[in-house]
Amino acid sequence: MALPHPSVPGGRFRPSAFVGEAVPFTVTAFREGHDRIGVNVRLFSPSGDESLHRLSPLNDGFDRWSTLVAPLEQGVWRFRFEAFADDFATWEHAAELKIAAGVDTALMREMGAQLFDRARGEKKRPGSDKDALYDAARSLRDPDVHDDVALEIVRDPAIAALFAARPMMGLVSVGRDAELLVERERAGVGAWYEFFPRSEGATRAEDGSVVSGTFRAAIDRLPGVAGMGFDVLYLPPIHPIGVTNRKGPNNTLVTQPGDPGSPWAIGAASGGHDTVHPDLGTLDDFRAFVAAARDNGIEVALDLALQASPDHPWVAEHPEWFTTLPDGSIAFAENPPKKYQDIYPVNFDNDPDGIRAEVLRIVRHWIAQGVTIFRVDNPHTKPLQFWEWLIATVSAEEPDAVFLAEAFTRPAPLQGLAMAGFQQSYTYFTWRNTKEELEEFLGGLAHDTDDFLRPNLFVNTPDILTEYLQFGGRPAYKIRAAIAATAAPTYGVYAGYELYENVARPGSEENIDNEKYEYKFRDWEGSEASGDSLAPYLRMLNAARRAHPALRQLRNLQVHWSDDDAILVYSKHLDADLSPTGSSDTVIVVVNVDPHSARETTVHLDTTVFGIEPGASYDVEDLVTGQVFTWADHNFVRLDAFNEPVHILHVKENR
Repeated sequence: MALPHPSVPGGRFRPSAFVGEAVPFTVTAFREGHDRIGVNVRLFSPSGDESLHRLSPLNDGFDRWSTLVAPLEQGVWRFRFEAFADDFATWEHAAELKIAAGVDTALMREMGAQLFDRARGEKKRPGSDKDALYDAARSLRDPDVHDDVALEIVRDPAIAALFAARPMMGLVSVGRDAELLVERERAGVGAWYEFFPRSEGATRAEDGSVVSGTFRAAIDRLPGVAGMGFDVLYLPPIHPIGVTNRKGPNNTLVTQPGDPGSPWAIGAASGGHDTVHPDLGTLDDFRAFVAAARDNGIEVALDLALQASPDHPWVAEHPEWFTTLPDGSIAFAENPPKKYQDIYPVNFDNDPDGIRAEVLRIVRHWIAQGVTIFRVDNPHTKPLQFWEWLIATVSAEEPDAVFLAEAFTRPAPLQGLAMAGFQQSYTYFTWRNTKEELEEFLGGLAHDTDDFLRPNLFVNTPDILTEYLQFGGRPAYKIRAAIAATAAPTYGVYAGYELYENVARPGSEENIDNEKYEYKFRDWEGSEASGDSLAPYLRMLNAARRAHPALRQLRNLQVHWSDDDAILVYSKHLDADLSPTGSSDTVIVVVNVDPHSARETTVHLDTTVFGIEPGASYDVEDLVTGQVFTWADHNFVRLDAFNEPVHILHVKENR
């Protein structure tokens, strides 16, 4: 046996899944000659329960076998593959051919009868099985029974089912034990929303000065976020902000009194990473905010940005944690041509033990305040070994901890961070916009890196306003949200997306008047009441995700075909025995990714992917509009970007 999955390249790290995820267990298994084999995977849950699951051949000509299992217990599972000579399948195949051809019929009948006799002798086989096998063996040996009747026994699905449930196994070959880390559902499923608490409840005085919003004031925004169906609220850094080199509006180096600065320039005289900004309130206020979020069905995710402003207490207490240049100054953070004059990066090569201890203390501190989700800023600029240690250490103490990597970097370090333990990762999704790009990208997430990398498809961030959104108008906002919400079980939206904020600072991919550097005033309720908001559309998407478990899976995405180079088509299917509802679930997504036009084309579906025979018709309901259509393998669609650029079709029934 070879090529087992789930696995991680290199074998050093464990593959991962989340509770309820349909995990493909796949292996290559074969034997010499033409005799048939069977393959099982034996699973051991963290609590010690053992289960056996039969694999099916993939019929790809490469001796690959697979099955889907949805583990329901959090913790480390063990599994191993077991291949065996399948005596019944071997006889069934030979008897089917020979008896039909009139070759060695008496011999094949006796071989079958002897096989059934052996099966009847098994102590654990139910009495009903033994009775059926006795009758079948007697018929095969009866010289008065015609070969056509014997052939019916060979083809009898009830007999086949008996041996599928309890195969006659010989020459058992056992693979090595492997492990699968199964984490809580939130590690792999969630709808994230990002807002700056200082903007929520902020007020402007008559003289133009601004009074910051607070945690207590931001509580008033929580019902609106929950009402759109979001269940994770991500807060940028909530700590004191440095004064030295504080950034002004639009990332300038010129500030005015009252400019709040970038939250990522962490640290001031009032404290560092374990402190809340005095303008936002107290630690008690933060705990009240976390509790209020929980009451609204929302978990709070906190930013973990391991860097410091020049005013951070670390700079005076631990200057060795930073890089000193030949002129004696401390190096600022840079991402050429960008320069962050308000931030010192931490040098993890200097006093690694001291830095590790301090970061662990900080994470433990915020877990004690009720936070178990951390969005990590620029993790690819820190040592991989550090993250492997930190996440393992924290997870051993708090198994519900979730770390999201803001890893906008090259594929190797992005994937390396995921292998090392990050439960989720930002991806290149924001820059994959054409049909061809999305087919390759989404297919890779679902089938190439799925054993270790969980994508969080954020549609925008304070730093990312792509040209697609800048120039695609309101259709682009619908298109990107629909793909993100349906293609992956975890996605995210930065506040203002529902208001179509699409004006960029010249020469950049950032919003003009960026909220990173100033307060933002938005009329959430007024915009929705006037119909000038995407909030109802986001609410519909999140409701669809809750209602359809197929959309809360990653590995089940299958790309289909259309005749138009702008019509993207994919489906997501979940079998009844893997679904929490007990019913199978299928959703077909058809998207016009050109936000500037109407497109007409034919989409071509491999309906066998979701259990419908080729050529059969079935009803689909569009979750966007409520319309019901009758579909089959090949279907005409017209998607007008300025009306409804997306079909999200629930397969209702076979006709």
